[in-house]
Amino acid sequence: SSKSFGTIDTLSNAHTARKWLEKALGREKAVLNSHFIGVSTKPEKMTEWGIHPDKQLLLWDWVGGRYSLWSCIGLPIALTIGVEGFKAFLDGAHNIDQHFQTTEFSQNLPVLMGLIGVWNTNYLKLNTHAVLPYDGRLKYFTSYLQQLEMESNGKSTQRNGHKVEHNTCPIVWGEVGPNAQHAFYQLLHQGTHSVSCDFIAPIKRYNANHFTYAKTADTLIDQHLLALSNCLAQSRLLAFGNQVLNPEELEQLPAYKQYEGNQPSTTMLLKELSPRTMGKLIALYEHKVFVQSVIWDINPFDQWGVEKGKEIANELLPILNGQTAEVTHLDASTQGLIEFLLEKTDG
Repeated sequence: SSKSFGTIDTLSNAHTARKWLEKALGREKAVLNSHFIGVSTKPEKMTEWGIHPDKQLLLWDWVGGRYSLWSCIGLPIALTIGVEGFKAFLDGAHNIDQHFQTTEFSQNLPVLMGLIGVWNTNYLKLNTHAVLPYDGRLKYFTSYLQQLEMESNGKSTQRNGHKVEHNTCPIVWGEVGPNAQHAFYQLLHQGTHSVSCDFIAPIKRYNANHFTYAKTADTLIDQHLLALSNCLAQSRLLAFGNQVLNPEELEQLPAYKQYEGNQPSTTMLLKELSPRTMGKLIALYEHKVFVQSVIWDINPFDQWGVEKGKEIANELLPILNGQTAEVTHLDASTQGLIEFLLEKTDG
């Protein structure tokens, strides 16, 4: 899958897979024809690489990479959850699309999420935002949002070409809540940095009717209720600090056991985590990103920093693989690093 079919690291991975397959099955053309499917805007490049036209899936050139999972780029998703699951995924996103388009701003979830984020970033001066899902199946959701938000709105130039005069996208980070509680929640509660948070949890995770053994069902349901109680407890303490403590207890507490609170957070509860609700959740964040880009007057659909990094990598690769030894045009720092790498590689 490659929109341009020219991204060097993607093509390198594909080449590695092709070499592995050819070594196992032979170099016959039928091997490529039978075992590779391509997704791109460039059918001629896929054909040149060796993918049969019957196994090429095309997408529109205006589809941005980080917004493309709804298109045929989502083929791996459909293969994983089934075509009906993928249709439900798309339906959930469509539901939020319609909500965003037709609902007045006072009740419009992406608009409210966007406005809250702008308030936290520009008025409360919060530079980081933590996403904390209380479901292990959302382990990589924060990583997904890092690209969606920071690649879209990590910009400092407005559409009119002028520099922005305010902060734009905060640093997005996080982890599954039960793990994060034992890692960085201490900083959230009592550290010197203020962080805004999104808590995400499904209301229903386990259904006793789905289990053969009732005791197993009870144990798993109890585990989920424990996760929910932790989710609510953490957001409550972040918000209200010492107010949640017993007043009599508070009088005797030393300063290092007290909590300022007043840390902003949003708690989003899903009926359950399913392809449909996952589609809704991703669409909510996509439209939130767009709302914020409008307010900040930046373009969320380009990524020139990323593109320039790829371009420079293409310039450096021939030096590292020995095709050229010319490094005099490079800065002293990069020259020194390349010389060190080549020395160690040769050794």
